[in-house]
Amino acid sequence: MAEEQDSQEKTEEPTPRKIQKSLEDGQFLTSKEMFIFTSIFVGLLIMMFLTSMFPYFLSVWKSLFSFSLYDLDFKKPFLGIFQLIKIVVIVVLLIGVPLLITSIITQFCVGNGIHFSPKAIKFKPNKINPINGLKRMFSMQSLMELIKSVLKVILLGGISFAIIAGEISKIINLSYRDLVEAIKSYLFTFPKLVVALLIALAIIGVIDFMWQKYSHTKKLKMSMKEVKDELKETDGSPQVKQKIRQLQNEISQRASKQSAALDDVPNASVVITNPTHFAVALKYDVGSEEAPIILALGRGLMAEKIIDLAKENNVNVFSSPLLARALYFTSEIGSEISEKLYSAVAAILAYVFKINQGEDLSSPEIEFPKELYFDEYGNKLNGGS
Repeated sequence: MAEEQDSQEKTEEPTPRKIQKSLEDGQFLTSKEMFIFTSIFVGLLIMMFLTSMFPYFLSVWKSLFSFSLYDLDFKKPFLGIFQLIKIVVIVVLLIGVPLLITSIITQFCVGNGIHFSPKAIKFKPNKINPINGLKRMFSMQSLMELIKSVLKVILLGGISFAIIAGEISKIINLSYRDLVEAIKSYLFTFPKLVVALLIALAIIGVIDFMWQKYSHTKKLKMSMKEVKDELKETDGSPQVKQKIRQLQNEISQRASKQSAALDDVPNASVVITNPTHFAVALKYDVGSEEAPIILALGRGLMAEKIIDLAKENNVNVFSSPLLARALYFTSEIGSEISEKLYSAVAAILAYVFKINQGEDLSSPEIEFPKELYFDEYGNKLNGGS
């Protein structure tokens, strides 16, 4: 039991597949405090940029409330409203678009890219489970959020109080100034407050990012059993892998044996082909009581090599597709041919020997049991083809 419990401890780093699955489930690294910091920072820069446009905005706003009996025009209020709407749209674009881009860049930097997961927006019944809700309320994540909130209140509240207390006299006197002067004074005090708050938010953001990264990595860690199970799912069970390696070794050994057998092709009595896809080199000593022996066999490129070597060394090549396939699928290099193929091979050997002696003969008809008829994939045929 102790070993089983230890095996369940999540001590292993997450695998790439586990990380990818967490992204698909909507579990990716993010930090709300970093979003707050970058948004306020960019917002301050935008506001400083828009400061020069405030007099123009005020003049448009003032014109909406300027009426004259001598210059009465019923269209003027509507034109002013349309102009105001146009200005509002421009301001929203000037503020909203940069903030949107800032949010995207922030997530890209914090979460190593932009991720979208349809699973994250699906309804999850466990989210409304009271027991699960209590567990979340008293979890380490909730404790960290509480500490972070207290830290934010203390830092931001203290900084705001200190700066406002230092500028309280100017703030009180704002009501005695005209609108333009009041706004100028406000635009001096407000950025000063925001900059101080940004420094505090930067500290909180860095702390939150480090905690979120630690918490996210810890959540993704795997036990040894999970790693082994994943390996079985991706690479297969050890038994299957062993069988695959065994088959690969057999194929490799067969290919090596076929390559080595090419040296024996010049000694062959005949090479039977299909006509180029399969090639089988046979050796038979006249008068021997032993059956013909397979010196070399191959298909595809190996068959072409056997045929080329046979032609280079004046070895007779006989085309018989069905017999070539039957020899290939029923024989091994160095072994005797199947007894059921004796008659067919004997007819070819007799033909070859007579040809070598200068006789002019027509090719013999090759017959052998139809149970040894194969197609090019090794599947048995019902009849000749």
